Amino acid sequence: MEDRGFDLEDRLRSLEDADLKRSLSPVDRVAERGYFAPPSGGELPVLDSTEALVFASNNYLGLTDDQRVENAARQAAATVGTGAGASRLVTGDTMVHRDLERQLAETKDAERALVFSSGYAANVGTIAALAPDVIFSDELNHASIIDGCRLADAETVVYDHCDAADLRSKLEDRADRAGASEESWLVVTDSVFSMDGTVAPLEAICDAAEAHGAWVMVDEAHATGLYADGGGVVQAEGIADRVHVQLGTLSKALASQGGYVAGSEDLIECLVNDARSFVFSTGLAPPAAAAASEALHVARHSDVRERLWENVSHLRDGLESMGLEVLGDSQILPVIVGDRTDALALAEGVRERNVVAPAIRPPTVPEGTSRIRVVPMATHDRDDIVACLEAFRATGDELGLL
Repeated sequence: MEDRGFDLEDRLRSLEDADLKRSLSPVDRVAERGYFAPPSGGELPVLDSTEALVFASNNYLGLTDDQRVENAARQAAATVGTGAGASRLVTGDTMVHRDLERQLAETKDAERALVFSSGYAANVGTIAALAPDVIFSDELNHASIIDGCRLADAETVVYDHCDAADLRSKLEDRADRAGASEESWLVVTDSVFSMDGTVAPLEAICDAAEAHGAWVMVDEAHATGLYADGGGVVQAEGIADRVHVQLGTLSKALASQGGYVAGSEDLIECLVNDARSFVFSTGLAPPAAAAASEALHVARHSDVRERLWENVSHLRDGLESMGLEVLGDSQILPVIVGDRTDALALAEGVRERNVVAPAIRPPTVPEGTSRIRVVPMATHDRDDIVACLEAFRATGDELGLL
């Protein structure tokens, strides 16, 4: 009988030969000041030492082991349970979810918010539920946005990264072809791009969209909790009334799990009824919802955000002073290396010096732009920043990259 299966061994070998094979690296926890601790009963496979500074986490505010956040999760587990038990539309809707949604709506200057099981689920569910005729999408949007466009079965027009002029041109071109037809249009973009650290020109994007009656959707996954009193870039620019759909995750600065959508009452009611990733998913675990709620409160009412931005400034200045190319204008500091083999060698070298900052390679980023994605946390102190910079300088000199 002819074999119609899959040669997975060959597929994995091809990835390994091209320096593109990835693997999991288990750790017990990320400690308070941004250290990896070794797993119980064994050494950490990717590290030669027993602990190392982490400059790779999306735990931007360092709240994953903040005592206040842990206590909130613990209390929810004790009083509500460890899981929701069913979808929110069945028996999985609790006051813990409602409290988080009220706080998110307030932070995002929206009428209402809705929590999903992940940011990925929020994106694919929302875009598919809106089912626009045409979607205008930034070329570097997150995979969950791309998959949402596919599920929506819409015509998708990709515009140049963070280029509002190109967006406007593509809107005008589509308008010329559409004539007087009644199409629904959606412009969707990340606010902070996770691999480039760039921040979208949201005001200019809104201007372009409004000129053609299009809705605007902004994914604030890497901005929620960090800008404008704990909101996002939308709040920092004061344009919440111009962005129809605000979306983000609870798993980065808010130190938990899940995603959310914020917008009008009508939008949320439609998602409750039509977003399949919401309707057919078990509700977010109450401890995760409570942890996110407390993390958002801490982000809004403490100096933790200011400490993060101070660390970002010191780290960027130090990396650039070595002659390294650092992209972006956010908390994400991609150090461009170019060649994937050089990027792997640089990452391995800094890891040997007890700093964790993995290489990012194709297909995550374009060929020839392999990089080290360096990310400080609010809980790093000045000595940690110095140690990170010294690891990059020593390794860069050793490899001839400086």
